[in-house]
Amino acid sequence: MGQKSRIVLTGGAGFIGSNVLALLNERGEQDIVVVDELGSDEKWKNLVGKTFSEFVHKDALFNWLEEHLHECKAFIHLGACSSTVETNADYLMENNTQYSKRLAAFALKGGARFIYASSAATYGDGSQGFSDDHALLEELRPLNMYGFSKHLFDLWVKKEGLLDQFVGLKYFNVYGPNEYHKGRMSSAVLKMVPELHKKGALQLFCSSEPTKFADGEQVRDFIHVRDAAEMTVQFLDNDLGGIFNIGCGRPETWKSLAEGVIEGCGGKGEIRFVPMPEDLLGKYQNYTCAELSKSHAHKLYLPKRSLKECVVDYVQNYILPESYA
Repeated sequence: MGQKSRIVLTGGAGFIGSNVLALLNERGEQDIVVVDELGSDEKWKNLVGKTFSEFVHKDALFNWLEEHLHECKAFIHLGACSSTVETNADYLMENNTQYSKRLAAFALKGGARFIYASSAATYGDGSQGFSDDHALLEELRPLNMYGFSKHLFDLWVKKEGLLDQFVGLKYFNVYGPNEYHKGRMSSAVLKMVPELHKKGALQLFCSSEPTKFADGEQVRDFIHVRDAAEMTVQFLDNDLGGIFNIGCGRPETWKSLAEGVIEGCGGKGEIRFVPMPEDLLGKYQNYTCAELSKSHAHKLYLPKRSLKECVVDYVQNYILPESYA
């Protein structure tokens, strides 16, 4: 029977997953089992130049674990349908909630560390705040089915008494290298660069709550994917349990983000405002900001670079040359 040396990384070819894989490699981890579904797009390019011991299709993972669970020391479960406009609720329940429960059962059986991706989408419109305090979980009201599918798993973990063993990570607005395959669900930064080159201007949504937020002054907690990866991987080095926010803890406006893109592209361009798409009305968060007191209390890794520094770096060193991390 082999030693427990393997890390199972679901969603390992994806946006956050491939950056986590790169960071694990930098830390000397090579016995990594990448679990994903590559499809027919170019997501496979996210794996080029990275070291992993095996690739397993997500639909074959549970059969694989029947034979190899004893080799696994940790699970980093990032794989999911992350589309906030997906309308097939049954698919999201099966792919996100039920799949996570099955994987969690294997982790428990094997005595392996279990770190999983929740989402800031679970916070809904933010009226209940953005605290990762476990006592507030039941009060959250997600605005879309994606957020609800993640929320249901968080609630299941709490109901089963597993919060002290598992780590659930609520990712806020992540942007950065290796998101080329995400299409409509890619970050605004990636979409803005070709738009700026084509039109000489960037379009931002008009505010859906003009009495609270002026156009362009809607606020998000934007976090670079490298920082998100660092905040994820650190839980391999401790035995903390619970739900933790993954963000910068700094509210930044969409206007500031757009200005960073313009600077990264040479400084020329203007900002224009357009009506919000109908399918986002009522489902759009006008304010998000991670509450990070728990991470501060445990002295965990927290991002230090400014939004502008990160955006300019992403634009100039990855988007414009079309390179990967």
